[in-house]
Amino acid sequence: MTSFVVLLLAYILSQFFRAFLAVISGDLTRDLGLDQGQLGSLQAAWLIAFALSQFPVGYALDRIGPRRTLAGFLLVAVAGTVIFGLSRGYVSALTALALIGIGCAPILMSGFYLAARLYSPGHFATMSSFLIGFGSIGDPLSGAPLAYFLAAYGWRATVFGLAGIVAFIALLVILLLKDPPPLPDAPQQHVSLLRGIRQIVVKRPLWLILPFTFVSYGVTISMRGLWIAPYLQAVHGFDLAMTSYAAMAMGGAIAVGALLVLPLYRRIGAKPAVVACAVVVACAFFALALWGQESSRLAVGLFLVIGLFGVTYAVVMAHARAFMTPREIGRGVTFMNFVFMGGAGVMQWLSGRLVNGLDGRGYDPQATFGWLFVFMGVALASALVVYIAAPPESKGEALAAR
Repeated sequence: MTSFVVLLLAYILSQFFRAFLAVISGDLTRDLGLDQGQLGSLQAAWLIAFALSQFPVGYALDRIGPRRTLAGFLLVAVAGTVIFGLSRGYVSALTALALIGIGCAPILMSGFYLAARLYSPGHFATMSSFLIGFGSIGDPLSGAPLAYFLAAYGWRATVFGLAGIVAFIALLVILLLKDPPPLPDAPQQHVSLLRGIRQIVVKRPLWLILPFTFVSYGVTISMRGLWIAPYLQAVHGFDLAMTSYAAMAMGGAIAVGALLVLPLYRRIGAKPAVVACAVVVACAFFALALWGQESSRLAVGLFLVIGLFGVTYAVVMAHARAFMTPREIGRGVTFMNFVFMGGAGVMQWLSGRLVNGLDGRGYDPQATFGWLFVFMGVALASALVVYIAAPPESKGEALAAR
Protein backbone atom coordinates (compact mmCIF):
# COMPACT_ATOMS: atom_id res chain seq x y z
CA MET A 1 0.00 0.00 0.00
CA THR A 2 2.84 2.41 0.81
CA SER A 3 4.40 1.76 -2.59
CA PHE A 4 1.08 2.50 -4.30
CA VAL A 5 0.75 5.82 -2.44
CA VAL A 6 4.28 6.85 -3.46
CA LEU A 7 3.60 5.92 -7.07
CA LEU A 8 0.31 7.80 -6.90
CA LEU A 9 2.08 10.98 -5.74
CA ALA A 10 4.64 10.59 -8.52
CA TYR A 11 1.92 10.05 -11.12
CA ILE A 12 0.04 13.13 -9.93
CA LEU A 13 3.23 15.04 -10.67
CA SER A 14 3.56 13.44 -14.11
CA GLN A 15 -0.03 14.33 -14.99
CA PHE A 16 0.57 17.89 -13.84
CA PHE A 17 3.56 18.25 -16.17
CA ARG A 18 1.62 16.83 -19.11
CA ALA A 19 -0.99 19.56 -18.87
CA PHE A 20 0.58 22.64 -17.26
CA LEU A 21 1.66 24.30 -20.53
CA ALA A 22 -1.97 25.09 -21.36
CA VAL A 23 -2.11 27.55 -18.44
CA ILE A 24 1.47 28.82 -18.60
CA SER A 25 1.44 29.29 -22.39
CA GLY A 26 0.60 33.00 -22.18
CA ASP A 27 3.61 33.70 -19.95
CA LEU A 28 5.91 31.73 -22.27
CA THR A 29 4.59 33.52 -25.34
CA ARG A 30 5.24 36.88 -23.71
CA ASP A 31 8.58 36.25 -21.97
CA LEU A 32 10.23 33.81 -24.38
CA GLY A 33 8.69 35.09 -27.61
CA LEU A 34 7.17 31.75 -28.63
CA ASP A 35 4.55 31.26 -31.33
CA GLN A 36 1.80 28.62 -31.39
CA GLY A 37 3.92 26.17 -33.36
CA GLN A 38 6.76 26.44 -30.87
CA LEU A 39 4.35 25.93 -27.97
CA GLY A 40 3.16 22.75 -29.68
CA SER A 41 6.77 21.65 -30.08
CA LEU A 42 7.43 22.14 -26.35
CA GLN A 43 4.62 19.77 -25.41
CA ALA A 44 5.64 17.40 -28.19
CA ALA A 45 9.23 17.38 -26.86
CA TRP A 46 7.96 16.28 -23.45
CA LEU A 47 5.90 13.47 -24.92
CA ILE A 48 8.42 12.27 -27.51
CA ALA A 49 11.26 12.23 -24.96
CA PHE A 50 8.90 10.40 -22.60
CA ALA A 51 8.09 7.84 -25.30
CA LEU A 52 11.68 7.22 -26.43
CA SER A 53 12.70 6.71 -22.81
CA GLN A 54 10.37 3.71 -22.52
CA PHE A 55 13.01 1.38 -23.95
CA PRO A 56 15.69 2.13 -21.32
CA VAL A 57 12.92 2.23 -18.73
CA GLY A 58 11.83 -1.28 -19.68
CA TYR A 59 15.38 -2.55 -19.42
CA ALA A 60 15.98 -0.79 -16.09
CA LEU A 61 12.76 -2.11 -14.55
CA ASP A 62 13.75 -5.66 -15.41
CA ARG A 63 17.37 -5.15 -14.42
CA ILE A 64 17.33 -3.08 -11.22
CA GLY A 65 13.66 -2.77 -10.28
CA PRO A 66 11.29 0.20 -10.01
CA ARG A 67 12.79 1.89 -6.90
CA ARG A 68 16.20 2.75 -8.29
CA THR A 69 14.87 3.23 -11.81
CA LEU A 70 12.25 5.77 -10.76
CA ALA A 71 14.51 7.63 -8.33
CA GLY A 72 17.26 8.03 -10.92
CA PHE A 73 14.93 9.27 -13.64
CA LEU A 74 13.25 11.73 -11.28
CA LEU A 75 16.61 13.39 -10.72
CA VAL A 76 16.67 14.09 -14.46
CA ALA A 77 13.24 15.71 -14.05
CA VAL A 78 14.63 17.91 -11.26
CA ALA A 79 17.38 19.13 -13.59
CA GLY A 80 14.89 19.76 -16.40
CA THR A 81 12.58 21.75 -14.14
CA VAL A 82 15.43 23.97 -12.96
CA ILE A 83 16.57 24.56 -16.56
CA PHE A 84 13.00 25.43 -17.52
CA GLY A 85 12.82 28.03 -14.76
CA LEU A 86 16.05 29.55 -16.07
CA SER A 87 15.06 29.44 -19.76
CA ARG A 88 15.51 32.57 -21.85
CA GLY A 89 14.47 31.22 -25.23
CA TYR A 90 12.94 28.42 -27.26
CA VAL A 91 15.93 26.05 -27.36
CA SER A 92 16.53 26.03 -23.60
CA ALA A 93 12.80 25.59 -22.91
CA LEU A 94 12.63 22.75 -25.45
CA THR A 95 15.60 21.03 -23.80
CA ALA A 96 14.07 21.47 -20.36
CA LEU A 97 10.71 19.98 -21.38
CA ALA A 98 12.49 17.00 -22.97
CA LEU A 99 14.41 16.38 -19.73
CA ILE A 100 11.22 16.59 -17.69
CA GLY A 101 9.61 14.09 -20.06
CA ILE A 102 12.54 11.71 -19.63
CA GLY A 103 12.33 12.08 -15.87
CA CYS A 104 8.61 11.25 -15.79
CA ALA A 105 8.94 8.28 -18.16
CA PRO A 106 9.14 5.45 -15.60
CA ILE A 107 6.37 6.64 -13.26
CA LEU A 108 3.31 4.96 -14.73
CA MET A 109 5.30 1.98 -15.99
CA SER A 110 6.62 1.36 -12.48
CA GLY A 111 3.01 1.12 -11.34
CA PHE A 112 2.09 -1.16 -14.25
CA TYR A 113 5.16 -3.29 -13.57
CA LEU A 114 4.21 -3.75 -9.92
CA ALA A 115 0.57 -4.44 -10.83
CA ALA A 116 1.59 -7.06 -13.40
CA ARG A 117 3.95 -8.71 -10.92
CA LEU A 118 1.73 -8.62 -7.83
CA TYR A 119 -1.84 -8.99 -9.14
CA SER A 120 -3.73 -11.42 -11.36
CA PRO A 121 -4.29 -10.58 -15.04
CA GLY A 122 -7.98 -9.93 -14.43
CA HIS A 123 -7.18 -7.20 -11.92
CA PHE A 124 -4.51 -5.49 -14.00
CA ALA A 125 -6.95 -3.04 -15.62
CA THR A 126 -8.53 -2.36 -12.23
CA MET A 127 -5.25 -1.39 -10.57
CA SER A 128 -4.13 0.52 -13.65
CA SER A 129 -7.41 2.45 -13.80
CA PHE A 130 -7.18 3.32 -10.11
CA LEU A 131 -3.66 4.65 -10.57
CA ILE A 132 -4.61 6.63 -13.68
CA GLY A 133 -7.93 7.84 -12.27
CA PHE A 134 -6.74 9.02 -8.87
CA GLY A 135 -3.39 10.16 -10.24
CA SER A 136 -5.16 12.31 -12.80
CA ILE A 137 -5.86 14.81 -10.03
CA GLY A 138 -2.55 16.27 -11.19
CA ASP A 139 -4.35 17.43 -14.31
CA PRO A 140 -6.85 19.77 -12.57
CA LEU A 141 -4.06 20.93 -10.26
CA SER A 142 -2.43 22.39 -13.36
CA GLY A 143 -5.51 24.54 -13.90
CA ALA A 144 -6.81 27.07 -11.35
CA PRO A 145 -4.30 26.20 -8.58
CA LEU A 146 -1.40 26.74 -10.97
CA ALA A 147 -2.96 29.98 -12.20
CA TYR A 148 -3.07 31.21 -8.59
CA PHE A 149 0.65 30.63 -8.07
CA LEU A 150 1.45 32.16 -11.45
CA ALA A 151 -0.45 35.30 -10.51
CA ALA A 152 1.03 35.45 -7.01
CA TYR A 153 4.68 34.55 -7.65
CA GLY A 154 5.29 34.53 -11.42
CA TRP A 155 5.98 31.54 -13.61
CA ARG A 156 9.71 31.24 -12.91
CA ALA A 157 9.35 31.12 -9.12
CA THR A 158 6.48 28.65 -9.52
CA VAL A 159 8.63 26.38 -11.69
CA PHE A 160 11.47 26.47 -9.15
CA GLY A 161 8.95 25.45 -6.49
CA LEU A 162 7.97 22.52 -8.70
CA ALA A 163 11.63 21.47 -8.85
CA GLY A 164 11.60 21.19 -5.05
CA ILE A 165 8.46 19.04 -5.16
CA VAL A 166 10.05 16.71 -7.74
CA ALA A 167 13.14 16.33 -5.54
CA PHE A 168 10.97 15.55 -2.51
CA ILE A 169 9.08 12.81 -4.38
CA ALA A 170 12.39 11.33 -5.55
CA LEU A 171 13.41 11.12 -1.89
CA LEU A 172 10.12 9.38 -1.01
CA VAL A 173 10.75 6.86 -3.77
CA ILE A 174 14.20 6.06 -2.40
CA LEU A 175 12.93 5.68 1.16
CA LEU A 176 9.51 4.07 0.76
CA LEU A 177 9.05 2.33 -2.59
CA LYS A 178 9.55 -1.44 -2.42
CA ASP A 179 10.63 -3.64 -5.31
CA PRO A 180 8.74 -6.89 -5.97
CA PRO A 181 10.50 -10.18 -5.22
CA PRO A 182 13.00 -11.08 -7.96
CA LEU A 183 11.93 -13.59 -10.57
CA PRO A 184 13.80 -16.90 -10.54
CA ASP A 185 14.59 -16.57 -14.26
CA ALA A 186 15.57 -12.88 -14.09
CA PRO A 187 19.01 -13.33 -15.73
CA GLN A 188 17.43 -14.86 -18.83
CA GLN A 189 14.96 -11.99 -18.97
CA HIS A 190 17.75 -9.43 -18.92
CA VAL A 191 19.56 -11.11 -21.78
CA SER A 192 16.42 -11.37 -23.94
CA LEU A 193 15.17 -7.79 -23.51
CA LEU A 194 15.47 -6.73 -27.18
CA ARG A 195 14.25 -10.11 -28.33
CA GLY A 196 11.26 -9.70 -26.04
CA ILE A 197 10.40 -6.35 -27.63
CA ARG A 198 10.57 -7.98 -31.04
CA GLN A 199 8.17 -10.68 -29.82
CA ILE A 200 5.67 -7.94 -28.97
CA VAL A 201 6.05 -6.11 -32.28
CA VAL A 202 5.40 -9.20 -34.41
CA LYS A 203 2.13 -10.15 -32.68
CA ARG A 204 -0.50 -9.74 -35.39
CA PRO A 205 -3.46 -8.97 -33.07
CA LEU A 206 -1.55 -5.94 -31.81
CA TRP A 207 -1.12 -4.56 -35.34
CA LEU A 208 -4.82 -3.68 -35.35
CA ILE A 209 -4.66 -2.15 -31.86
CA LEU A 210 -1.52 -0.05 -32.33
CA PRO A 211 -2.98 2.63 -34.68
CA PHE A 212 -5.70 3.42 -32.15
CA THR A 213 -3.10 3.36 -29.38
CA PHE A 214 -1.04 5.88 -31.35
CA VAL A 215 -3.93 8.32 -31.86
CA SER A 216 -6.49 7.96 -29.07
CA TYR A 217 -4.61 9.36 -26.09
CA GLY A 218 -2.91 11.98 -28.24
CA VAL A 219 -6.08 13.72 -29.38
CA THR A 220 -7.37 14.07 -25.82
CA ILE A 221 -4.15 15.20 -24.20
CA SER A 222 -3.55 17.64 -27.07
CA MET A 223 -6.80 19.38 -26.20
CA ARG A 224 -6.21 19.45 -22.45
CA GLY A 225 -2.48 19.97 -22.45
CA LEU A 226 -2.17 22.50 -25.24
CA TRP A 227 -5.20 23.85 -27.12
CA ILE A 228 -8.06 24.39 -24.68
CA ALA A 229 -6.55 27.65 -23.40
CA PRO A 230 -5.59 29.25 -26.75
CA TYR A 231 -8.97 28.26 -28.20
CA LEU A 232 -11.09 29.64 -25.37
CA GLN A 233 -9.03 32.82 -25.20
CA ALA A 234 -8.92 33.51 -28.95
CA VAL A 235 -12.44 32.40 -29.90
CA HIS A 236 -14.48 33.08 -26.76
CA GLY A 237 -12.44 35.82 -25.07
CA PHE A 238 -11.73 33.93 -21.84
CA ASP A 239 -9.30 35.54 -19.40
CA LEU A 240 -6.68 33.58 -17.46
CA ALA A 241 -8.99 32.80 -14.54
CA MET A 242 -11.83 31.54 -16.74
CA THR A 243 -9.40 29.55 -18.86
CA SER A 244 -7.80 27.92 -15.83
CA TYR A 245 -11.20 26.86 -14.45
CA ALA A 246 -12.18 25.35 -17.79
CA ALA A 247 -8.84 23.53 -18.02
CA MET A 248 -9.26 22.31 -14.45
CA ALA A 249 -12.76 21.07 -15.22
CA MET A 250 -11.53 19.13 -18.24
CA GLY A 251 -8.75 17.64 -16.12
CA GLY A 252 -11.33 16.59 -13.56
CA ALA A 253 -13.41 15.00 -16.31
CA ILE A 254 -10.35 13.01 -17.44
CA ALA A 255 -9.80 11.76 -13.89
CA VAL A 256 -13.46 10.76 -13.47
CA GLY A 257 -13.58 9.16 -16.91
CA ALA A 258 -10.55 6.99 -16.20
CA LEU A 259 -12.50 5.50 -13.29
CA LEU A 260 -15.96 5.35 -14.91
CA VAL A 261 -14.70 3.38 -17.91
CA LEU A 262 -13.79 0.55 -15.52
CA PRO A 263 -17.36 -0.70 -14.80
CA LEU A 264 -18.13 -0.41 -18.52
CA TYR A 265 -15.09 -2.56 -19.24
CA ARG A 266 -16.18 -5.14 -16.68
CA ARG A 267 -19.70 -5.31 -18.11
CA ILE A 268 -19.08 -5.48 -21.86
CA GLY A 269 -15.33 -6.14 -22.26
CA ALA A 270 -12.36 -4.09 -23.39
CA LYS A 271 -13.00 -3.70 -27.11
CA PRO A 272 -16.71 -2.70 -26.96
CA ALA A 273 -15.97 -0.23 -24.15
CA VAL A 274 -13.16 1.40 -26.14
CA VAL A 275 -15.24 1.59 -29.33
CA ALA A 276 -18.21 3.19 -27.53
CA CYS A 277 -16.02 5.83 -25.87
CA ALA A 278 -14.13 6.63 -29.08
CA VAL A 279 -17.34 7.17 -31.06
CA VAL A 280 -18.50 9.72 -28.45
CA VAL A 281 -15.14 11.54 -28.57
CA ALA A 282 -15.03 11.68 -32.38
CA CYS A 283 -18.57 13.10 -32.45
CA ALA A 284 -17.57 15.71 -29.85
CA PHE A 285 -14.67 16.86 -32.04
CA PHE A 286 -16.90 17.27 -35.07
CA ALA A 287 -19.49 19.09 -32.96
CA LEU A 288 -16.77 21.48 -31.76
CA ALA A 289 -15.77 22.15 -35.36
CA LEU A 290 -19.35 22.85 -36.44
CA TRP A 291 -20.89 24.64 -33.47
CA GLY A 292 -18.21 25.29 -30.85
CA GLN A 293 -17.74 28.92 -31.83
CA GLU A 294 -21.42 29.70 -31.28
CA SER A 295 -21.44 29.18 -27.50
CA SER A 296 -18.69 29.12 -24.89
CA ARG A 297 -20.83 26.88 -22.70
CA LEU A 298 -21.29 24.39 -25.51
CA ALA A 299 -17.57 24.49 -26.28
CA VAL A 300 -16.56 23.87 -22.66
CA GLY A 301 -19.19 21.13 -22.39
CA LEU A 302 -17.76 19.37 -25.43
CA PHE A 303 -14.25 19.62 -23.99
CA LEU A 304 -15.61 17.93 -20.86
CA VAL A 305 -17.13 15.17 -23.00
CA ILE A 306 -13.76 14.63 -24.69
CA GLY A 307 -12.08 14.44 -21.29
CA LEU A 308 -14.71 12.12 -19.80
CA PHE A 309 -14.66 9.57 -22.63
CA GLY A 310 -11.22 10.20 -24.12
CA VAL A 311 -8.91 8.35 -21.73
CA THR A 312 -9.41 4.63 -22.33
CA TYR A 313 -5.68 4.15 -21.80
CA ALA A 314 -5.91 1.39 -19.17
CA VAL A 315 -8.61 -0.53 -21.05
CA VAL A 316 -6.69 -0.45 -24.34
CA MET A 317 -3.64 -1.63 -22.40
CA ALA A 318 -5.70 -4.46 -20.88
CA HIS A 319 -6.92 -5.44 -24.36
CA ALA A 320 -3.35 -5.60 -25.67
CA ARG A 321 -2.15 -7.40 -22.55
CA ALA A 322 -4.58 -10.26 -23.32
CA PHE A 323 -2.28 -11.25 -26.20
CA MET A 324 0.91 -11.28 -24.10
CA THR A 325 2.31 -14.21 -22.19
CA PRO A 326 3.29 -13.70 -18.53
CA ARG A 327 6.97 -13.45 -19.52
CA GLU A 328 6.18 -10.65 -21.99
CA ILE A 329 4.06 -8.43 -19.76
CA GLY A 330 6.76 -6.08 -18.45
CA ARG A 331 8.27 -5.26 -21.81
CA GLY A 332 4.89 -5.51 -23.52
CA VAL A 333 3.21 -2.78 -21.49
CA THR A 334 6.35 -0.66 -21.79
CA PHE A 335 6.20 -0.95 -25.57
CA MET A 336 2.51 -0.08 -25.58
CA ASN A 337 3.24 2.95 -23.46
CA PHE A 338 5.88 3.99 -25.98
CA VAL A 339 3.22 3.91 -28.70
CA PHE A 340 0.72 5.81 -26.53
CA MET A 341 3.14 8.60 -25.65
CA GLY A 342 4.95 8.69 -28.98
CA GLY A 343 1.62 9.09 -30.70
CA ALA A 344 0.64 11.83 -28.29
CA GLY A 345 3.88 13.67 -29.04
CA VAL A 346 3.37 13.36 -32.78
CA MET A 347 -0.24 14.54 -32.51
CA GLN A 348 0.91 17.57 -30.51
CA TRP A 349 3.59 18.36 -33.08
CA LEU A 350 1.24 17.92 -36.05
CA SER A 351 -1.45 20.01 -34.42
CA GLY A 352 1.06 22.78 -33.75
CA ARG A 353 2.17 22.76 -37.37
CA LEU A 354 -1.44 22.80 -38.54
CA VAL A 355 -2.44 25.74 -36.35
CA ASN A 356 0.71 27.67 -37.23
CA GLY A 357 0.23 27.03 -40.94
CA LEU A 358 -3.40 28.11 -40.98
CA ASP A 359 -2.63 31.16 -38.89
CA GLY A 360 0.16 32.10 -41.30
CA ARG A 361 -2.25 31.91 -44.22
CA GLY A 362 -4.54 34.45 -42.59
CA TYR A 363 -7.27 32.18 -41.23
CA ASP A 364 -9.14 33.65 -38.29
CA PRO A 365 -9.09 31.75 -34.96
CA GLN A 366 -12.55 30.25 -35.48
CA ALA A 367 -11.58 28.71 -38.81
CA THR A 368 -8.14 27.66 -37.59
CA PHE A 369 -9.44 25.80 -34.57
CA GLY A 370 -12.37 24.43 -36.54
CA TRP A 371 -9.96 22.69 -38.91
CA LEU A 372 -7.91 21.53 -35.91
CA PHE A 373 -10.97 19.81 -34.45
CA VAL A 374 -11.79 18.24 -37.81
CA PHE A 375 -8.23 16.91 -38.02
CA MET A 376 -8.48 15.38 -34.53
CA GLY A 377 -11.88 13.83 -35.24
CA VAL A 378 -10.82 12.34 -38.58
CA ALA A 379 -7.59 10.94 -37.08
CA LEU A 380 -9.49 9.26 -34.25
CA ALA A 381 -12.23 7.92 -36.52
CA SER A 382 -9.68 6.48 -38.95
CA ALA A 383 -7.79 4.70 -36.19
CA LEU A 384 -11.08 3.42 -34.77
CA VAL A 385 -11.99 1.78 -38.11
CA VAL A 386 -8.79 -0.26 -37.89
CA TYR A 387 -9.30 -1.04 -34.20
CA ILE A 388 -12.79 -2.43 -34.84
CA ALA A 389 -11.15 -5.22 -36.87
CA ALA A 390 -8.94 -6.25 -33.92
CA PRO A 391 -9.79 -9.55 -32.22
CA PRO A 392 -11.49 -9.18 -28.84
CA GLU A 393 -9.93 -10.40 -25.63
CA SER A 394 -10.64 -14.02 -24.78
CA LYS A 395 -13.74 -14.88 -22.77
CA GLY A 396 -11.60 -16.15 -19.95
CA GLU A 397 -9.71 -12.86 -19.73
CA ALA A 398 -12.93 -10.86 -19.79
CA LEU A 399 -14.54 -12.96 -17.08
CA ALA A 400 -11.46 -12.71 -14.89
CA ALA A 401 -11.83 -8.92 -14.89
CA ARG A 402 -15.33 -9.07 -13.41
